[in-house]
Amino acid sequence: MSKFFINRPVFAWVVAIFIVIAGLLALQRLPVEQYPNVSAPKITVRVSYPGASAAEIEESVLSIMEREMNGIDGLDYMQATADASGSGELALTFVSGTDEDIAQVNVQNAVSQVTSRLPGTVTQNGITVGKQSANFLMVVSLQRSENSSLTVREMSDYAQRNIVPELQRIDGVGGVRLFGAETSMRIWLNPEKLRGYNLSAADVSAAVAAQNRSIPTGSLGSLPALPGQSFSAVINVPGQLRNVAEFENIVLKSTEGGATVRLKDVARVELGQESYMMSSRLNGESTTGMAVQLSNSGNAVAVAKAVKARMAELAQYFPEGMSWSAPYDTSLFVSLSIEQVLHTLLEAMVLVFIVMFLFLQNLRYTLIPAIVVPISLMGAVALMAPLGLSINVLTMFAMVLVIGIVVDDAIVVVENVERLMAEEKLTPYQATRKSMGQISSAIVGITLVNIVVFLPMAFMSGSTGAIYRQFSLVMAGSIGFSGFLALTLTPALCATMLKPVRDNHHEKRGFFGWFNRAVKAATHAYEATVAKCIRISYLMFAVYLGVGAGAAFLFLRLPTSFLPNEDQGFVIASLQLPTGATAERTIEKLKEMEAVAKGIPEIENMFAVQGFSFSGSGQNMGISFIILKDWKERTRPDQSASAISGKLIGGFMGIRDATIFALSPPAIPSLGTSGGFDLMLEDRGGAGHAALLAARNQLMGMAMQKKDMIGQIRPQGLEDAPQLRIDINRDAAYAQNVTISTIASILGTNFGSAYVNDFPNNGRLQRVTVQADAGARMQESDLKALDIPNTTGGQVPLGSIANFTWELGQMQATRYNGYPAMQLSGEAATGQSSGDAMNTMVELTKALPPGFALEWTGLALEEQRAGDQQMYVLGFSLLAVFLCLAALYESWSIPFAVILVVPLGILGATGGIFSRNWFNTQMAGQNAELFANDVYLKVGLITIIGLTVKNAILIIEFAKDLQEGGKTRIQAALQAAHLRFRPIVMTSLAFILGVVPLYFASGASSASQRAIGTSVFWGMSIGTFLGLVMIPIFFVLVRKLFPGKLGVHDKYATREDQPY
Repeated sequence: MSKFFINRPVFAWVVAIFIVIAGLLALQRLPVEQYPNVSAPKITVRVSYPGASAAEIEESVLSIMEREMNGIDGLDYMQATADASGSGELALTFVSGTDEDIAQVNVQNAVSQVTSRLPGTVTQNGITVGKQSANFLMVVSLQRSENSSLTVREMSDYAQRNIVPELQRIDGVGGVRLFGAETSMRIWLNPEKLRGYNLSAADVSAAVAAQNRSIPTGSLGSLPALPGQSFSAVINVPGQLRNVAEFENIVLKSTEGGATVRLKDVARVELGQESYMMSSRLNGESTTGMAVQLSNSGNAVAVAKAVKARMAELAQYFPEGMSWSAPYDTSLFVSLSIEQVLHTLLEAMVLVFIVMFLFLQNLRYTLIPAIVVPISLMGAVALMAPLGLSINVLTMFAMVLVIGIVVDDAIVVVENVERLMAEEKLTPYQATRKSMGQISSAIVGITLVNIVVFLPMAFMSGSTGAIYRQFSLVMAGSIGFSGFLALTLTPALCATMLKPVRDNHHEKRGFFGWFNRAVKAATHAYEATVAKCIRISYLMFAVYLGVGAGAAFLFLRLPTSFLPNEDQGFVIASLQLPTGATAERTIEKLKEMEAVAKGIPEIENMFAVQGFSFSGSGQNMGISFIILKDWKERTRPDQSASAISGKLIGGFMGIRDATIFALSPPAIPSLGTSGGFDLMLEDRGGAGHAALLAARNQLMGMAMQKKDMIGQIRPQGLEDAPQLRIDINRDAAYAQNVTISTIASILGTNFGSAYVNDFPNNGRLQRVTVQADAGARMQESDLKALDIPNTTGGQVPLGSIANFTWELGQMQATRYNGYPAMQLSGEAATGQSSGDAMNTMVELTKALPPGFALEWTGLALEEQRAGDQQMYVLGFSLLAVFLCLAALYESWSIPFAVILVVPLGILGATGGIFSRNWFNTQMAGQNAELFANDVYLKVGLITIIGLTVKNAILIIEFAKDLQEGGKTRIQAALQAAHLRFRPIVMTSLAFILGVVPLYFASGASSASQRAIGTSVFWGMSIGTFLGLVMIPIFFVLVRKLFPGKLGVHDKYATREDQPY
């Protein structure tokens, strides 16, 4: 093939240009994101049951739905949560690869099967089924100017009417959560006045329903009509009430004397909020916030850009005095991460070309690899679109690492052509033809080996597989195109661009002269060292076994993790007051948190929500998104997000009567709401809620004693709280003609709320809600005095037919995979990895009473599954390399000489990580960045396998051919080592310097860059240094132990001295 392209260089250029055009076209279509869509499809079912307890929602709603979901195809796990605010949620997670649209339809169908078994109030309020991630992509905040007359309620209503629907229609938006509520016609009952008129809440609801309704009335002269009918007209009867005054005048009762009792006589009517559960603040000012959630398949950068564009468009029609901002926007980190890695890619290319020019010392020689490398990368880009990949941190990392690999093939060709022209005085055309005859098989072998090293990663399952697939396919694609171009375009360029070399080609003056003499001296010293080591080959192999054991020891001692924690530019603070605390108290604590944040100069904004957190909803819950200043303004270790989180925790400890945690966001937002680990403690033995709570507290207590492994452990959700239990005396109720359904209705309306119907308000139907006024539902005495109408027209106080007792009850009920459960979240102690912390929790769980089990969820579940697969991937990669080499050399023994070099690179990678961890600890103490055995280390190790094997192939391929040409195995090994020393050093140094920008990265996404940069930098450095010495020894030992016979490949191998 090379001969064809050497003779037809224009054809080679045309093929290369087509590759570039395909890459450019694909580049226009590829989405940009931080990570690929690694999260499994998640479908969420939400219900509302005002006035119901958490336990009641769990038993009468969620458990019924849960049983119906078990048969859905592709369901991985599910979590049901109910809280005392009357809301319930069933989150179903499906296995990766499940079509989320089909999953949503299946869930919707399952819900419809059980709708008839659910309480009527639940179905009346509506059951929503949606697909969205748990995290927030961004928060849009509406503010009012100082002189504006707008109220927060009016801004919330405006947002619900005009902004939320617009944002929900954007492609990729899974949902929009309003931290507020739209307007509702609120009817606040006065039980004393109702008693005076012998009325009840049921009478009010019935009157509102009867008098606030649309009245379809037909028309005059409608068909069929009598002959002579000359006109027709529509009849309008206004039935729905439209303002407060009309509702106030609803007639409830007429007395015998002609007096009329109207709604305003027994209630206060106003335009209020549909719900008062949540409110939001931005830097101390009351605002209306909207959290935008990404759909499972949405692209963060594209969606955030679309949201901002839509908001800018809608802002033209805002009421006077209202403005908007996006104080919390995770897409900024994504964009900066991609930009940062792009800069790293360019820096790596520049460093690689500098190394090439240093060794080749000729602009033409350097220009050939400089042309070929971008074409190889564009070829990989062309493959990304049909393979469903995207431009993300992983694919960009792959391109950074692959630069040092794809440049190898071009360098090997150019360097060998240059050597033949210098040593044998051949023309560029002749040297190129002969060179390709010598090294074509080596190029094919290196290319195949490097491809099969990375391909096993593409077949991993789950979220981990999605991560590895992005990396491996880009690496394999780039290497494949590089090998193809090394056999086509590179020889064509060598034959046409290079000039014959003069005598004493490497005897230059000045710096290059000194450099060449140094390389020549190093080559001779290297050859002498190898010769000495071969004479003591058995001793060297024994030393190698010790090195291999050391590599295995260090690898197994590395702490495990899934992904490094990134400084994403914000910290999440979760607030929980004692159960039973009011919204007013929660807001006061949020103000104290704002004061702490203002004292830290690295903090730019703080957006806070009362009534909501990722742990649950309630008056005593709150959450703050604390946005930090740009990374350029935070360059010191004590200015990192983790360090600022520590400062916040220290400041929050001074806030009394509140539990506050400052949490780092998860490495992959779609796999959780915070970093660390999440576990579910399940009651599989039916021990009951009290026993489950005791087991959870026992587990937390044991974890807190393991401070060397567990840095933080906290319960998720709402704690149990005192609740007032009402036991109805059914005999007494029956004796006084009171029905249970009436008691339920009156209680629910007064102390919960009752949605009656809707009223038209400025072009939108909004709810009419009936509830007792605040002053009538404050004490236990208010409950006892509540009048319940009986069937004879009288009123019976609830206290006369019921008993009241206080007890500790659930504020939140959780189920996981059908079992009652409680969730715990935690983080590893400083210096420990999440994997170590997870193993500790597993061991602690074994000490719990029988019947309790632990299951991981979210990011921790993915880490556990990844750990089960990753060792198999490394093993399969090595097996694939061995088989490929066996096929290439038609030998089972020679591949061993190649594979034996791999532990040397692993030793470098693991040793480098240990040494950098030690150095970071010495320099930064508790704020030190520590690297672990995570996804990036596995990627680095597989990259090192490919590169160290490549170096071994370059030497062993030559040594094998030389031995077949008549030289002894030692002579062949020494001559091959001498010939390949310069190109191996050049290509390895090019790769090592190419990853230096990763090693010293800073700013957005720098933790991931440093993680992968550390492993490949040290792995390749140590692997090359030791490998250059050991590879000839491996060849000599293997050929001595397995001399073998000439195989099929050997008999027909192209000899160095044969014409090509």
